Amino acid sequence: MIPETMQAAVLTGFGGPEVLELRTVPVPRPGDGEVLVRVTAAALNNTDLWTRRGAYGLPGDPDALAGWRGPVAFPRIQGGDIAGEVVAVGAGVGAGRVGERVLVDPAFYDGPGPDASPVGLLGSEADGGFAGYVVVAADRAHDVSASPLDDDELACLPVAYGTAAGMLARGRVGARETVLVTGASGGVGLAAVQLAVARGARVVALTAPGKDDVLREAGADAVVHRGPDPETVAAAAADAVGGPLDAVVDVVGGPLLPALLTRVRDGGRWVIAGAIGGASVPLDLRRLYLHNVALVGSSMHTPAHFDDLVADAVAGRVHPVIAARHDLAAIHTAQDEFSRAERVGKVVVHPV
Repeated sequence: MIPETMQAAVLTGFGGPEVLELRTVPVPRPGDGEVLVRVTAAALNNTDLWTRRGAYGLPGDPDALAGWRGPVAFPRIQGGDIAGEVVAVGAGVGAGRVGERVLVDPAFYDGPGPDASPVGLLGSEADGGFAGYVVVAADRAHDVSASPLDDDELACLPVAYGTAAGMLARGRVGARETVLVTGASGGVGLAAVQLAVARGARVVALTAPGKDDVLREAGADAVVHRGPDPETVAAAAADAVGGPLDAVVDVVGGPLLPALLTRVRDGGRWVIAGAIGGASVPLDLRRLYLHNVALVGSSMHTPAHFDDLVADAVAGRVHPVIAARHDLAAIHTAQDEFSRAERVGKVVVHPV
């Protein structure tokens, strides 16, 4: 029986941990074309922290308090990474879906079709999975009953692995190519390492010292340590590769981009989905057009990219690393632990 109420982590405004409140709220009901998912596991992402802090800025005002797409309608239940079970369906959805083990695509898209672009996210533009139950569009709840991954592992996939899958697809990273992954021990970086290896690429991972073992276990052929001098890091990466790079999968940005760009082969690709190392860089455009190097921006994933990720999950081609597990009641502890990034892997919460 579906209860009337549930516990949820509710964002009440932009700010510190105090604006995220544990509340008892009504269990939502599915509408036309929707399903109700009982959340069995939900994982944390940088998007949760940045949305809470209002850290996305606005065009022309980078310091403005804003969510990913601008304003956020508060109160808002956070959480974009969701695994669970379909327990009820709305009009137009077959009753046979009840009981399915599902992985939720958290994105809202700008139109139909496999190549639509994301324009919203559960936990930001609509209520998410830091709760006992969540309502999602039926076609965004993917049946993963056959996956060998457990629910905690599945919950690690949607945002980080979806973003990584989008980067690899947009960067056309394929078998027998050499790809450098920056920020390789972070959520998206580690996902990119695993997915690139699954696609047959040779991976060079760039990370902080002390995290080599987990990256080699993920399949990285070589590990390079970041440092204060971009030129030294770029030279070390080139030495590890033993030749030009086919592609760079970058979640860091900053001064490494211009330093390393000359190590990308003619016709190579640089795909970027983050700027924690710095959003503004001096760039010699000649290094792009004279060598036919593509600089590609990538935000999240398309429906086609997520379909590929679901196939990876069902086939067991990826194995997320889990750093910690908490009850939803400890959401503040979980967010603090996640923000400190002292351990490699995802932080998972379980609704009570």
